[in-house]
Amino acid sequence: MAVPVAFFAVFFAYPVTAIVGRGLKAGGDWQFGRIGDVLSRPDILDVLWFTTWQALASTALTLLIALPGAYVFARFDFPGKQVLRAVVTVPFVLPTVVVGTAFLALLGRGGLLDELWGVRLDTTVWAILLAHVFFNYAVVVRTVGGLWSQLDPRQEEAARVLGAGRFAAFRRVTLPALAPAVAAAALMVFLFTFTSFGVVQILGGPAYSTLEVEIYRQTAQLLDLPTAAVLTLVQFAAVGGILAVHAVTVRRRERALKLVDPAQTSRRPRGVGQWALLGGVLLTALLLILLPLGVLVERSFDGPAGYGFGYYEALQSVGAGGSSTFLVPPLEAVGNSLRYALVATLIALVVGGLAAAALTRRAGRLVRGFDALLMLPLGVSAVTVGFGFLITLDKPPLDLRTSWILVPLAQALVGVPFVVRTMLPVLRAVDERLREAAAVLGASPLRAWREVDLPLVRRAVLVAAGFAFGVSLGEFGATVFIARPDNPTLPVAVARLLGRSGELNYGQAMALSTILMLVCAVSLLLLERIRTDRSGEF
Repeated sequence: MAVPVAFFAVFFAYPVTAIVGRGLKAGGDWQFGRIGDVLSRPDILDVLWFTTWQALASTALTLLIALPGAYVFARFDFPGKQVLRAVVTVPFVLPTVVVGTAFLALLGRGGLLDELWGVRLDTTVWAILLAHVFFNYAVVVRTVGGLWSQLDPRQEEAARVLGAGRFAAFRRVTLPALAPAVAAAALMVFLFTFTSFGVVQILGGPAYSTLEVEIYRQTAQLLDLPTAAVLTLVQFAAVGGILAVHAVTVRRRERALKLVDPAQTSRRPRGVGQWALLGGVLLTALLLILLPLGVLVERSFDGPAGYGFGYYEALQSVGAGGSSTFLVPPLEAVGNSLRYALVATLIALVVGGLAAAALTRRAGRLVRGFDALLMLPLGVSAVTVGFGFLITLDKPPLDLRTSWILVPLAQALVGVPFVVRTMLPVLRAVDERLREAAAVLGASPLRAWREVDLPLVRRAVLVAAGFAFGVSLGEFGATVFIARPDNPTLPVAVARLLGRSGELNYGQAMALSTILMLVCAVSLLLLERIRTDRSGEF
């Protein structure tokens, strides 16, 4: 636990505490009375209510739509499976401003829905909920599907032989085994939607505001740091309470599972019902995932003189069309993002892997509390973390303001919870008797972990690496404050282009977004290939 504790203490707790302290202090004295004053305001209460219920609704809708997809990817083998798995993960790494713009083109004035049926959904809750499902579909598919593919199907088949119906066998055998993974996925979806920023700001308009949007407004527009500090504390307390309940309830349902090679559980669909389920999942992916992505691609080629590569060519120069948005060609953001994401993924795997290994040992209340604390970066305002980095990591021995490592550190903060939540259910499902047998045969704890745990969790490690790499590529909230002007990341570059008027800037933003999608899809496809090639090593 030493490395994860030190990492979170220095790069999370210290910056957040510092920025909140500045907001609640006046003349050197703490002003705790501000908390009650802020929370008694009707407009703030409306923000709290909307934040909570839209996150609950988004989580429920995501589980409802994505769980069938998790089953299909875990149990069925069909042509193009690896490509489709990579495609459904792409939305998770897209900057929220890009996704908001894409859904606005689909659901807003002059959008596809408006042109076909004369219906608009922008500035409504439905647009927000659909965009949240678009973002988080892959979280459920990969987190739940990763464990589902390793469950021995013979256990459910035995229940069927003993007289249980298909639904009863699923409810009594498979669902309890999947409960920790489902709860982990639901928790991540809730935290992301609870702190939603770009989607709500673009699609919701002035009528809807989450805590994250309100913190940004109070900080950047109204310069009211005390109110922003109070809202950050409220967000922190709410997320902490949710994580504590999650840690207690999920632990009670964990148990050792018999895990097998996923190649033994995957087969081609059989029967009308299974083919219909596969068709429904493919149709969902087409309408929910591919259609918004297709809009982005189409707009990246739709220039003033017709379809072509004009916007892509403009990315290679500084100040194209008279714009001074960048100090370097925007295309350099591709290389920057890849380098940052690779380093952030390595940091997240080391820190998250050590944390997951420690949590597997069930070593008392301290470890259980640390389990909840690991998820806090997903529930704390990225605006707060970004400002905190700027005001705390500016003095020796941690003067990192001009160092390139600052961006990967901020990105790794978001990646570590995904590594932990992906690896932990699988690690805890490993039968403890296997470790004990290795110890009896003379294996050291390190060798027992290498020989027993690692072969079983290798797939989970690769899934975790994919998530960490993906969220690092798309991280925007904190990176926008600390990325240097001469080394922007892809999301920062896209946001800068979208923040400036002009058709050329908008087209370049769509072109960069398309490049980001392609980079993510290729990376995830390579990861799927490595995972498939190594599946026989279990």
